[in-house]
Amino acid sequence: MSEPKVELNRYKALVERIFFGESFGAYAAGNIVLDFEREDLERAAAELDIKLPKNLGDVVYSIRYRMPMPDSVLATQPEGMEWIVEGTGRARYRFCLVRINRILPNRDLVTVKIPDATPEIIAAYALNDEQALLAKVRYNRLIDTFLGITAYSLQNHLRTTVKGVGQIEIDEVYVGVDRNGVHYVVPVQAKGGADQLSVVQAKQDIACCAEKFPDLVCRSISAQFMDNDRIAIFELTVEDDQVRIVDEKHYKLVPADGITRDDLIAYRTRR
Repeated sequence: MSEPKVELNRYKALVERIFFGESFGAYAAGNIVLDFEREDLERAAAELDIKLPKNLGDVVYSIRYRMPMPDSVLATQPEGMEWIVEGTGRARYRFCLVRINRILPNRDLVTVKIPDATPEIIAAYALNDEQALLAKVRYNRLIDTFLGITAYSLQNHLRTTVKGVGQIEIDEVYVGVDRNGVHYVVPVQAKGGADQLSVVQAKQDIACCAEKFPDLVCRSISAQFMDNDRIAIFELTVEDDQVRIVDEKHYKLVPADGITRDDLIAYRTRR
């Protein structure tokens, strides 16, 4: 769900103040990192004489995942670079200038039809796009299909802390096993509506699994609703400090009779 415009304006004002304000170690041309703390949001709100949001963490979450940086911040980005916000510890963050690294569905990929096993009562009562997407992925065993392993949901909305990153939340964590007995941990991030898949979240999910599940192979997954009821699923990895796409598939959940003989023949010949 998108934030009300008044909230977005207030959030952007706070971010802009921290980025440029002299009392916060103001930005200067050539900077590639700027550190700040959650309590700086309180100081920024006092300096601007605006009402402090009840949920300070939502300011950081929104600027990371839901909305663009303020125009004044965007104007400082060199060509091919962009500002992101990374966690550096408990309630500690960093504006960091990195190469543009978008995770967007390739709309030229074919779509694979999957018999829809989502219970209708779940579809009826899902409260938001993210919850609906996670349920569809879970009930239709799309992680198993995509990765070729047997996977089980371990926990939803895992909130934990990671050394050097701070508090994070993973939308859903799976564990799995393959035909050779190798065990896997699969962090899943899900985005629906206007939210975009985040390279920041992918990097911190991978870091979390390396710390919490050191003996398991981490396979990081991102899922996103597309148009025409399609679901894009990505496997991601980190290479040269950049998030890279290992694989991408598009699925569409349909009634069993929505898969034709021609579809089955086409799928068989793509192997």
